[in-house]
Amino acid sequence: MMHCRKKNIDHLISHPGKHCAILMGDTRRSKHFVPITPRVLMSFLEAGFILREDIIKLQWKMKSTREKWFGKKYDFYLIGHEHLYVFRKPEAGERVTRFRESMKWW
Repeated sequence: MMHCRKKNIDHLISHPGKHCAILMGDTRRSKHFVPITPRVLMSFLEAGFILREDIIKLQWKMKSTREKWFGKKYDFYLIGHEHLYVFRKPEAGERVTRFRESMKWW
């Protein structure tokens, strides 16, 4: 799993006023849900980005998973979606108070 740290994220996009999008999903390990997407979201917010959109993409072609799933009894649910996070890097001196609900809150 990629470790998202502020300095790594700053290298992805360092142009104020520009947008950055990342498509990703969560996973499972040992039949337990591993929440990757909220960790990445928080890392981008920590780096000073503003969340512009969180678009939920449904998984329609889970062919290999579906073939193994039918007819079997599992004690967990399939993960059927991914997140497309769209971030914006604020410009220097930009008044961002109106976006406070879409920014780092902790």
